[in-house]
Amino acid sequence: MKHLVLPAVAGLLLSLGLISTSQAVEILRWERLPLAVPLVVGQERVVFIDRNVRIGVPESIGDHLRVQSAGGAIYLRASEPIPPTRLQLQDVESGAMILLDIAAEPARAGQAPLEPVRIVAGDERAGRRHDQAGDSTNADAESGPGTPTSTARRATPVSVILTRYAAQNLYVPLRTVEPAAGIVRVSLRRNLALNSLLPTLPVRAWALAAWRLEDQWVTAVRLTNTSAHWLDLDPRALQGDFVAATFQHPTLGPAGRSTDTTVVYLVTRGHGLAESLLPVLAPIDAMVSLPPAAAAGQAEGGREKEARDEE
Repeated sequence: MKHLVLPAVAGLLLSLGLISTSQAVEILRWERLPLAVPLVVGQERVVFIDRNVRIGVPESIGDHLRVQSAGGAIYLRASEPIPPTRLQLQDVESGAMILLDIAAEPARAGQAPLEPVRIVAGDERAGRRHDQAGDSTNADAESGPGTPTSTARRATPVSVILTRYAAQNLYVPLRTVEPAAGIVRVSLRRNLALNSLLPTLPVRAWALAAWRLEDQWVTAVRLTNTSAHWLDLDPRALQGDFVAATFQHPTLGPAGRSTDTTVVYLVTRGHGLAESLLPVLAPIDAMVSLPPAAAAGQAEGGREKEARDEE
């Protein structure tokens, strides 16, 4: 009997040791209500979210709160007391938002360290996902194996994601460009004629770069004012088949000034910018396409008509 009791006691002590050294994790369910995440000054608190997110921190607490993100975890550390403040977490891939209400207070004597936090989807969202999965499964079964399934809907429109990504690539240091899953750079014709893009404005236009996400393209086009006057930029003046158009600046300064150049971001669907431009209308001489004999006959007929008119 002693041989059986000793291993059992040893196993119990080992299990108790493991439990005492492990750290519990507080579970918070996101159900579209802000989640409270208290902080203690000088202590780091980890928030597990298991997704790639952007973190929006108000400028008022930027010097008092250290925020780091890696591998689906967010690390928060307050250096001074912070009043109740709201942080915004945005899923890079889907654009979905999660709100955190934080507040940092000085540590009290004998206070235990705060537990890490794990954020999970609420029951309502999980149920909705389950329903959508069931609907998509039924649709796939009805459409058959040869029919492609539609891509998941994004909380942020693709055109917005593309435009934001293009603007960051052109106007901020590359090391600060936020990653966006699925966006790829595409080749661009450097000699692409853009005379028909803004025919009513005295501007020069040339394409700089283009990116693609799903079935949409964004092309960054540089615009330079060639006149001596200020120009107001109106998306309605653009000529072409565009899903969206965004100017980096609403006006262009006179030629020669630092304000005479800006960028317009043109989003197209199903193809790039070249296929979305209107054709350029040019004067055509129909005589060029006629056979020599017919062309001569047309010329002689024209001279005879002129002679009759003179008589």
